[in-house]
Amino acid sequence: MRQQAPITRKWLNRNILGFGLTSFLSDFCHEMATAVLPQFIQAIGASAAALGFIEGFADAVSSFSKLGAGYWGDKTGNRKNLTVIGYALTGFSKAVFAFAFAWPLILVGRTVGWLGRGIRSPLRDAMLADSVTKEYHGKAFGFHRASDTAGAVAGPLAAFLLLSLIARHSGIAQLPEHLFPFLSGAAGEKFRVIFLLTLVPGILSVVTMAFLVKEKPHPPNHGLRFMGAVRAMPKEYRKFLLAVGIFGMADFAPTLMILRATTVLGPNIGLLKAMKLAALLYTLRNVVYLAASYPIGALSHRFPRPRYLAVGYAIAVVAFTGFLFAISSIFWFVVCFTFAGIFIAWEDTMERVAVRDYVDDSIAGTAFGLLGTINGIGDFASSIIVGALWTTVGPKWGFAYAVIVGLVGTVLMVQAPSAIITHGNREK
Repeated sequence: MRQQAPITRKWLNRNILGFGLTSFLSDFCHEMATAVLPQFIQAIGASAAALGFIEGFADAVSSFSKLGAGYWGDKTGNRKNLTVIGYALTGFSKAVFAFAFAWPLILVGRTVGWLGRGIRSPLRDAMLADSVTKEYHGKAFGFHRASDTAGAVAGPLAAFLLLSLIARHSGIAQLPEHLFPFLSGAAGEKFRVIFLLTLVPGILSVVTMAFLVKEKPHPPNHGLRFMGAVRAMPKEYRKFLLAVGIFGMADFAPTLMILRATTVLGPNIGLLKAMKLAALLYTLRNVVYLAASYPIGALSHRFPRPRYLAVGYAIAVVAFTGFLFAISSIFWFVVCFTFAGIFIAWEDTMERVAVRDYVDDSIAGTAFGLLGTINGIGDFASSIIVGALWTTVGPKWGFAYAVIVGLVGTVLMVQAPSAIITHGNREK
């Protein structure tokens, strides 16, 4: 029998803390690998187009799995078991990179990891919303995003420290030959060590999700049909999703930001130093993400949420413009990655908070899954298009595309209808 989640007016309860710790560990695992993945891609001879395809394809797989997992949770009334499986897939997937000699195996590992993220995300978000009363959704989701991002800060920082350690003691870069004889002397060996070490936080995230989080029981709805659940979404929510989807087509993968910093700074300061600095810049982005997430969520009840979210989208357009006109200046990239951290905190927190303003609990899993699917389709398009334009006609063309489409998405979000479900001190 499933234990019932503690749902009280105290928003920072055991479930919220459990979700926060799980996400911290999982993002530690994910971002530790992500911080060095662009450099590893270069080390094995792959292009920016290959990186864009990897990220876009993985996002697409994740997006469709979100919709299916969310619907399944609504239909069966059981969300936790699939969530644990999702965290397990993510936790083990990064270690696959250690055995890659060409980009297709990276595609496999990235796809498995994002499949896990796709399975767990809508179910976790629905359980998170169930764990507090509605007036505390902004605080709960803001705290969760902050905890998640704390892992995103710790992961790249750990990668940076390991790269520095390896640079000082080159022998550390060699994997034990009796355990991995076929990897000895392989290109990007120093990165392979980092990929294997991601198993530690990855496994711990599965343990914390399994034993710390309690699910609120829901009666199964075996009569629920997939298309029926999708059609049940209010028209106001569909208009909201249209704006999300258009903006998502501009929101390219952050690995392309890392690659941009590396390639622009490299000629002046050297490739190794640029690689290390790019990892630190990505860490800065995540520190800002961490600091901004909770206050952005906590203040959200004071404003119409679509217009409030549009402010975050506008900040993203500023960040995209910075990468478009990037110069070989550390300060320039500090500003760009800072704006990137603010906008991703705004986007990730507020898109999730807004969902339960439009739908009730009976179709919440499907609604969160639909949000993830729309985002995933947009991410698939943006990463592939920006990567392809970068490789074929130059990086500025890719970022110019992101600026233009991002502006369109921002305008549409300003015009999106406000919430139709009100609560607490919200719209009267």
